Amino acid sequence: MKVITLADCQQFAVDKMKKNNLFQTERLFCDIYCFEPGQEQKGHVHGHQDKVYIVLEGQGTFQVGSESRMLETGQGTLAPAGEEHGVKNHTTQRLTVLVFVAPNPA
Repeated sequence: MKVITLADCQQFAVDKMKKNNLFQTERLFCDIYCFEPGQEQKGHVHGHQDKVYIVLEGQGTFQVGSESRMLETGQGTLAPAGEEHGVKNHTTQRLTVLVFVAPNPA
């Protein structure tokens, strides 16, 4: 059994948002995305994968389809397959987001 500690899995990068893989199978993957202030994941589309975002710490602007909302610690949203989605850390603090994608696009 693989056991992780979320705090140990959070790595940040100066140049761009950092994806840190936690779990991966042929059916799903789970990452922690770490954003420094001002970093973003530009809008993009997964044709056959649903993506769930859960904010672990901080605040960010989340875009799903034509709607953008600010989410904070403890809040989450779903980006269904085929919907454009992205995240921006619009604050001066770090943002960490737990991400699930299924099925695994790999």
